[in-house]
Order: sequence, then structure tokens, then C-alpha cells
Amino acid sequence: MLERRVIARRNLNRAWAAFVDFSFLLPTLIIFTVMIVIPFFMGGVYAFTDWNGMTADFNFVGFDNFIRVFGERRIANATWHTLQFTLYQTVSVNVVGLALAMAIHQATRFNRMLRTVFFLPFMCSIVFASFIWSYLYRDVGEEIFRVINPLSRMNTVIPGIALIALWRDAGYAMIIYIAALQGVPDTLYEAAMVDGIGPVRRFTKITLPLIVPAITVNVTLYLGWGLKTYDYVMAATGGGPGSASETIAMLVYYYTFPWNRTGMGQAFALLMMVGIVFATQGVARLLRTREVEM
Repeated sequence: MLERRVIARRNLNRAWAAFVDFSFLLPTLIIFTVMIVIPFFMGGVYAFTDWNGMTADFNFVGFDNFIRVFGERRIANATWHTLQFTLYQTVSVNVVGLALAMAIHQATRFNRMLRTVFFLPFMCSIVFASFIWSYLYRDVGEEIFRVINPLSRMNTVIPGIALIALWRDAGYAMIIYIAALQGVPDTLYEAAMVDGIGPVRRFTKITLPLIVPAITVNVTLYLGWGLKTYDYVMAATGGGPGSASETIAMLVYYYTFPWNRTGMGQAFALLMMVGIVFATQGVARLLRTREVEM
């Protein structure tokens, strides 16, 4: 009898603990459902309609919105701009982040200070970073040093925005690479130096193969961020000059709100989401096979 009471009390305590845990999660689940899940499915429905975002009436148009997406020249240009920015950002951030990590991954007091300095830009908001660099380009570089403002020219605006992203995001990639480099055994480098292997071959034969998981994380991460970029461009140029820096995410916003073509905007958003998922998952899978091979 006593044993049954003990078991019953223990089960009651476990049930109470589970209820308390769920009660802490419940507000978050409600907010997530209301702000993310419900709008997502509603947007999926509106993608098949001609709703303008204002009136209560709309008609189902099937796949017409998805077909029109591939026929609009402005969308094609925005896709090209997005791919350009993603390429510039992903390559530059990973190269610079790895170079910084290689230079300061040793655990010294000076290196720890440098890590903080290089990581600080990532603590700034994207809007703040874009405003600061727009000021530097325009009022410092152009007015004082007579250097052409890259944001004012159609052929240099994307690299100019990518430079802002490089300044802000390289520190984050650096931290991930430092963590990977600290996991490489020093005995491998010592053995390679005894065998007379130079620094370049030590990097290609020892360091690079052992940090491929970190490369996979960083490349996939920045690829996804680049393909859905909105903040950098909107804050720095607003899509200009002309429409030379418009991105996919900006057009999703324009179609949905200012242009009152919500059905078209939602269809474009769904296609963008599918494209980002396939691109990031494809690249991640490709790099993971390289992890095994190396």
C-alpha cells in the first residue's frame, strides 16, 4: 500500500513538472503560432488569388501568379542582383573570416582583445551599419577624399553593399572558424614540421580538411542570409540607383504592400522560400560529402 502511494505521488510530481514546463512554453507557442504559423498558411492561400491586400473580396486564379513571376523582367533583374550580392558576401565573408581566425586563433591576451574588436561590428544592427557606411561613402570618401561613391553607380552598387556586409559579418564567421581551428591537434602540425612540410601544404593538407564542418556551417549560413537580404539594401540605397540594387525580398515587400498585389507578392515569396531551401540544402549536402572525402 505504501509503495503504491509513493509511486502515485511520484507520477503526480512528474505530471506537475511537465505541466509547469509546458506553461512556460505556452506563451511562446501562442506567439509563434499567431505571428508565424497562421500568416504562413494564409499567405499560401493568398498566393493563388488576385487579392490586393485592401478589399475583402478576391478571386482564386490558380497558378496565374506563379506563371507571371517568371515573365516579369523586374523580378529577373532582382534575382540577378540577389545572386550577385550573395556570391560577393558569401565568398568575401568566409575568406576574410578564415584569414582573421588563422591570424588570431592562438589563445593570447592580445588575440582575445582582437577577437572582441573584430566581432563588435556584428553587434551593430544591419540598418545602423548601412547608415554608417552610406555616410562614409558619401560624406567622407566622396566629399573629402574625392573617391567615387559606389552606392551612386549602377555597376558598383552591389559590391558596395557587399562591402558593408563584409565589415559587419566577417567577425561572426571568424568566431566559428576559431572554434574549428582550436579543435585541430597541435601534434599534427608538429609532425608535419618535422617532415619539412611548408605552411601552405600544412594548411591545405591538415587545416583545411579538418575545418570543413565549419566551412559547411558558414557557407550555408551566409548563402541563406544573402538570398533573403533586405535590410542592407533598403537601408543603404532603397533599391537604387534606379532599380540597380533591388533584391528578391524587396520586391516581395513591394508587391505585397505599396503595389497592392498581395497575391502576386505571396506567390513570389513562396517561390523565394523554396529556392532558398533547395539552394542551402543542396550546398550543405555537397559540402558534407566533401567532409567525408577529406
